[in-house]
Amino acid sequence: MTAVLTVRDLSVRIAGLHILQGVSFDVAPTGVTVLLGRNGVGKTTTLRAILGLTPRGGEVRGEIRMAEQRLTERPTHRLVRDGLGYVPEDRCVFAGLTVAENLRLAERRGVKPAYDRVYELFPELLRRGRQRAGSLSGGQQQMLAIGRVLLSDNRLLLIDEPTKGLAPKVVTEVAEVLERVAVTVPVLLVEQNLAVVRRLASDAVVLAAGRVAWSGDAARLLGEPELTRSLLGVGSHTREVSA
Repeated sequence: MTAVLTVRDLSVRIAGLHILQGVSFDVAPTGVTVLLGRNGVGKTTTLRAILGLTPRGGEVRGEIRMAEQRLTERPTHRLVRDGLGYVPEDRCVFAGLTVAENLRLAERRGVKPAYDRVYELFPELLRRGRQRAGSLSGGQQQMLAIGRVLLSDNRLLLIDEPTKGLAPKVVTEVAEVLERVAVTVPVLLVEQNLAVVRRLASDAVVLAAGRVAWSGDAARLLGEPELTRSLLGVGSHTREVSA
């Protein structure tokens, strides 16, 4: 199958640090491709480079393509308009605005927002429409962050650590939603919870020291404890929360 996203020889320097050093991988046109690695190896930097969000003064080299489009030649707002959705690690909700106002800000010009889809997946957002986002729990803020990108149809979703810091029950709820979402739109996911990875991912890419250390079938990676331990520093059953 033709990849929905191809990354070739991606190199990123930020403040003199060579964060990514020739990263290459493909994202399948269906399902979830998970980006794994120990802390600080460049997973978030990879997502931000794809979306053109590297800090001012940072240097990005290499080729990033979605279908026939070269993403490195297009500004971030155009990439989002063309169907590249992004859920950042820190959620980035507007704390002083209500849930409904946060969602309205995510509407794309000329596109009918899919509120029915969002409220079906996250009925809590409908019930809390008038509540300020800053007063939501971490799990509710994560639902809002995901809901914003689902207001519009996307060709690919980039989702950065959606279960980080969440209670086990909420981890399960978020995993269930992502499982449903991935049926209709491919996802490039950064995730540390291996139970979530096992449930969602079909393909895995492991980064180490700014390079791709391993790529292949996610089930195979998690099915080999020694391989998982050598690449991630944990066993395949470590740091898991029920998903």
